[in-house]
Amino acid sequence: MTAVLPARLLALPEHYDLAGTMAGLAVIRNDPTVRVSAREAWWVTRTPDGPGTLRLCREGSTLVAQAYGAGAAWLLDRADAIAGLRDDLSSFADVAGRHSLVHRLAHVYRGRRMPASGVIFPHLLPAILGQKVTYQEAYRAYRAILRHFGEPAPGLPDMPVPPAAEAIAATPYYVFHPFGVEQRRADTLRRAADRATALERATSSADATRRLVSLPGIGPWTAAEVVRASHGDPDAVSVGDYHLPNFVAWALAGEPRADDRRMLELLEPFRGHRGRVCRLIVAAGIGAPKYGPRAQIRSFARF
Repeated sequence: MTAVLPARLLALPEHYDLAGTMAGLAVIRNDPTVRVSAREAWWVTRTPDGPGTLRLCREGSTLVAQAYGAGAAWLLDRADAIAGLRDDLSSFADVAGRHSLVHRLAHVYRGRRMPASGVIFPHLLPAILGQKVTYQEAYRAYRAILRHFGEPAPGLPDMPVPPAAEAIAATPYYVFHPFGVEQRRADTLRRAADRATALERATSSADATRRLVSLPGIGPWTAAEVVRASHGDPDAVSVGDYHLPNFVAWALAGEPRADDRRMLELLEPFRGHRGRVCRLIVAAGIGAPKYGPRAQIRSFARF
């Protein structure tokens, strides 16, 4: 396995957390296109130049970036952004100091950065699949789609390349049904795929959000899930999430239940880094008390 281009060496800040940072590229937990450990990370995607695989390997205070496939040059050029090294934390210390818990979490997870992949549709696919269903349902559908459109990653054939937007746009609904994707999400996915080229032209996180929410079936939750990974937006909050308002309210105010309005009220002192604060709360495993039965896991493939 030989990289197409020479490796790129990136200087690392003190306490840099490779695994914690690169996990931010996974919109859905255990995303098969992302593989991370303390020393090494792999990410497979579709770049404007074609499929590519990025390998980041930590060697002391240096991060060695290697890339494979048609998108290798594009990935190497953006390797520092993908590794979260363009993430600006200069104002976060003052912001974090506004709450004792956030201040402590900012110290514990000080090595985590916000990665910025530079691509939208590879994150939009799992985000749409995650709309209003359980994690298990979304993950099962995502894995099935990756298998169906199956293309091995350059340089690492046991990882999959995300499907091309053109292929998704041209696929009729009945193909998605056995994957457990009902018509609403399938139609949203195909519409988004048809507009993928325009989405990829977004010049900023705000522009990407505007373009995303202009599409039927895509709201603030989906847009925030995407731009946190595509643009490294530290302020993107997943409004409409089933669990997040409760997590935030419990962590910041000791309140076991909250709605989006209350969540945003509690996050307001951290404006500019609201998404980062949410990520820290989730990373710390802070969850609100649980009441009532768990959501039922369904499969639309059986309907």
